[in-house]
Amino acid sequence: MASLLRAYNAALQRRPMLYQCATAGILFAGGDCIAQQAIERKGWKNHDLARTARLGFYGGCMFGPLLTKWLQTLNRLQFKTPLRAVVYRTYLDQGVFTPAVVAFFFGSMTALEGKGVSEAVDRIQENYVPTLIRNWGVFVPAQIINFALVPNHLRFVFVGVVSLFWNTYLSSVNAAKNAQLPASSLELGSLKDL
Repeated sequence: MASLLRAYNAALQRRPMLYQCATAGILFAGGDCIAQQAIERKGWKNHDLARTARLGFYGGCMFGPLLTKWLQTLNRLQFKTPLRAVVYRTYLDQGVFTPAVVAFFFGSMTALEGKGVSEAVDRIQENYVPTLIRNWGVFVPAQIINFALVPNHLRFVFVGVVSLFWNTYLSSVNAAKNAQLPASSLELGSLKDL
């Protein structure tokens, strides 16, 4: 196991875009599998493989490149003190990047499902604010830890590990809209059933 982690660490440094995108695709698809099996309790016979594929595609081909470039940009910014670096990077990440990415997620999922712009607008309007607020509850503390303690090349992986459960939540919220269930009925507390 240690040799596998060393190889992965080396790959992240050698080809960050490729390996971070692959990681994001796997984690988004994994989050959807957890959502369908542990939260929605669909069973493998009724598992929506197309949904898992859409989320894996989104993670690997859309979100992965965005996050990789974003973290590289944040890492290039210079600050006078380490504390300022953590505060400003967290602020930029959660105050600038995240609000755009939350809307991008719901819009992208709607488009990948073959639905139109009006459906995307409806989904964003219904889910944007509650999702963004819950995101801040999870990722503000996570990003403070990330920017304070995690080496640059492992920041994406740290976010990815936290995101596994966040992606489970996003998948459930997105699926609730498709099933016409209120997204507010899906709480992070339901993850304790895992």
